[in-house]
Amino acid sequence: MASIPISLEESRVRAPRRASRRRPGRRSLMIRLLLAIVISIIVIFPLYWMVVVAFSTRADLLGGALRLWPTTFTLDNFTRVFTAFPVATWFGNSTAIALVVSVITVTINILGGYAFARLKFRGSSAVFLVALATLMIPVQVIMVPLFSLVTNLNLYGTYWAVILPTAASAFGLFLARQFILGIPTELIEAARIDGASHLRVLRSIVLPLSKPLIAVLFFMSLLQSWNDFSWPLIALKQNELFTLPIGLLYLQGQFGSDFGGTMAFALINVAPMVVLFLIFQRYFVQGFARSGIR
Repeated sequence: MASIPISLEESRVRAPRRASRRRPGRRSLMIRLLLAIVISIIVIFPLYWMVVVAFSTRADLLGGALRLWPTTFTLDNFTRVFTAFPVATWFGNSTAIALVVSVITVTINILGGYAFARLKFRGSSAVFLVALATLMIPVQVIMVPLFSLVTNLNLYGTYWAVILPTAASAFGLFLARQFILGIPTELIEAARIDGASHLRVLRSIVLPLSKPLIAVLFFMSLLQSWNDFSWPLIALKQNELFTLPIGLLYLQGQFGSDFGGTMAFALINVAPMVVLFLIFQRYFVQGFARSGIR
């Protein structure tokens, strides 16, 4: 069929229609951008207010006027906190516990995720469902038997009483399984045909492709262990072994209404996690996206 030429008048009529079709797209983009800016301000404002209060003087805080910017920057709040409490020791305890927990959790979850994703054995689906079912059990329910267990193992009052019970995550196992299922099966089958063992496949193929997964598991475990309060409070009995969240509780009881010192201590607790997230956010987003979780 011969093509019918379009006249100049028809092209002029169609041009505004095309422009009108593009306008709603730009308008919706602007609306989404404005909504994202508003939500970002709402989320960031508490952190910003924490920074302002931490660097404000007592005169600014007791003046009663709401100031979004301190009139005078001061480090007195941080100095007072470091002088009254062993903040450096608590920071080191939190760092050591969180790092060890994260390394063990990443190792266990990747090994378990590979087993459930690529090794077919009888009852694998049932075992995986039982592991996921533990997500519905609150931590407070198992604290008494967990305390009895660490006491019988002579771990009470040590770092390992905090590390070992939290060195595995059912959600991390699920995340690792979903991510490894997304790796092309042809790569693994080709390696197996060439005689590679499962450990060789895991080391040479799965791990190099799982950098986003490792970043997600490591950061999630680090964040959870860093902010954990209830179980370290039960499992640790010496002040020298306390972590930062427990120290924040002691600071509140000591200073009372000293909001500057409290916010300074809270900023010390929050700042490392914020910096790590900003550094590894690209891998963090990729890990969730490639795991099929939206």
